[in-house]
Amino acid sequence: MPEVLAVSFTWWLVSLSGVLMPGPVGALAVSEGARRGLVAGPLITAGHAVAEIAMLILLTLGLTRLLHQPAVIGVVGILGGGVLAWMGWGIAAAAWRDRLDPPQGSTAAGAGMSLMRAGLLTTVGNPYWLLWWLTVGTSYFIAFSRFGPLAVILLFYIGHVSLDLAWNTFLAMIVGSGRGRVRREVYRGVLGVCGVFVLAMSVYFVVSGIRFLRGL
Repeated sequence: MPEVLAVSFTWWLVSLSGVLMPGPVGALAVSEGARRGLVAGPLITAGHAVAEIAMLILLTLGLTRLLHQPAVIGVVGILGGGVLAWMGWGIAAAAWRDRLDPPQGSTAAGAGMSLMRAGLLTTVGNPYWLLWWLTVGTSYFIAFSRFGPLAVILLFYIGHVSLDLAWNTFLAMIVGSGRGRVRREVYRGVLGVCGVFVLAMSVYFVVSGIRFLRGL
């Protein structure tokens, strides 16, 4: 028991450091939190969690060797960069055209699926998310595997995703709680900064992907 708790504690600290690093998922939580409020955080995290459970399944099946291939990482970077460019442009354009409010006529279910899809695409399109899981994540997966499947599910996976959920919800809450009390121009500025950040990340991912492919 002391050993599994020690491994869990270090894993949660490592996970927290990754969660707190600025990235496209966090930028999405801020931009959509400004538009839709606190609910954006859990919905984006749900999409993110789907990508991470898929990674957990791949780790369990032992397919990490395939994902380690530079060609795979390079293609993920280029395609992911394209997806992020599309998202970033949409966020920046919404700020520029003062379309801060959610689209008219959109249902709660439709909005929820849209945010979950955005969380999923933003995650899988990040080649460094893939690299992180194939290095740090794989090492801890092996460590937790010694304690059985329950430890892998509860302490490894759910423990990690819970940190994602807490942080993304916090970001969405911070910007969403001020809606109606903060000047609209401020929210437009937040949205614009997030859009530009995601666009910059898209360029970074594409360039990184090309570098991986050139290294073949």
